[in-house]
Amino acid sequence: ETQMDIREQILDIGRRLYSRGFVAANDGNISAMAEDGSIWITPAGVSKGEMKIEQLIRMDIDGNVLEGCSKRSSETEMHLRVYREDSSIRAVVHAHPAFSTSFAVAGIPLDVPCYPEALVLIGKVPLAPYAKPGTMAVPESIAPFVKENRAVLLENHGPLTWGKDLTEAYYRMESLENYARILMYTKYILHSDKVLTQDQIDYLLDNK
Repeated sequence: ETQMDIREQILDIGRRLYSRGFVAANDGNISAMAEDGSIWITPAGVSKGEMKIEQLIRMDIDGNVLEGCSKRSSETEMHLRVYREDSSIRAVVHAHPAFSTSFAVAGIPLDVPCYPEALVLIGKVPLAPYAKPGTMAVPESIAPFVKENRAVLLENHGPLTWGKDLTEAYYRMESLENYARILMYTKYILHSDKVLTQDQIDYLLDNK
């Protein structure tokens, strides 16, 4: 992928997040790694639905800016930490969709095996303990969860997803939010505790 392809994809994902109501105002951030190992990331203070290519920032994995003059997001270090924890990850998406963010604010992980798609596409989503926004405590809080999971909930903040490319990272955000919505309706509105059996879970994971 060329640098331009990655930047166009980031803008596209930003529009999708905004149009689906996964971000409000200037919320959220998106990043992706280029073939040369540099990372393109969204800046601070810009709506993800109205970004321009020239607003994106390119940096190395240590956070040194290589290109772009926009202000860095306070959540930049969180993205960089994900890439450092697992070299197979090439894209990271952070947003504030209502249902999964509600679980994050309530301090409840998404770990109920209630329907097959969530189990196969996203798996269990742990809760990273609360960390002061904009501090190094945020990347430290998520670091233990990166290698073994596809997403994490930041307590009192919102979800973070990652993947081998931007499409996978974004689709994991969609799957996560759908999972949270279904769990909210079934467990907390319908008060149903019906879950998949261990046999059903094993079958799904063996045949996914």
